[in-house]
Amino acid sequence: MNTAVPCYYHLDVEVSPERVGQVGRILAAHLRLWDLEILVDPVCRGAELLLRAIDEHATDKDTSIELWWNGQHLITAIGDNDRDLRPHQDLRACLARIAAMSDGWGCCTTDTGSKVIWFSQRAPSGERVPRVPRTPSPRLREMLQIPRAVPPALPARSAHGVLEDAR
Repeated sequence: MNTAVPCYYHLDVEVSPERVGQVGRILAAHLRLWDLEILVDPVCRGAELLLRAIDEHATDKDTSIELWWNGQHLITAIGDNDRDLRPHQDLRACLARIAAMSDGWGCCTTDTGSKVIWFSQRAPSGERVPRVPRTPSPRLREMLQIPRAVPPALPARSAHGVLEDAR
């Protein structure tokens, strides 16, 4: 059985209105590189929603974007450094749209006080996903090689187990 190739991508960006579209194109290119064309639209729409909300509400525009692919789910995480941005109030409309279009989502804080908002998309079954090549399995029928030289004849044994000279 083939196993999926795990993939990871990280991007640090200072959010601005013109950068939102650029980030969407960068993420789309990586998803196409990973043969995940089917996930380009929902992932880019979700990332652009969050980046536009951060651009509108946050004072610190430095943002980290990460993509993780494990063979079944693609997780997109967007982290900001703005301690004043409250996801439950400032981003309520954005998070409702993220929840409606993703298979799962969440928000957590880091030790430094920054926030990470993530959402996941499941790849539909039957879609082509990057796989690790299998090692060749052994054949059921393997041929034995013919010896290069015939081994010398072994001396015959007598009925009593004593070696006799085979002359």
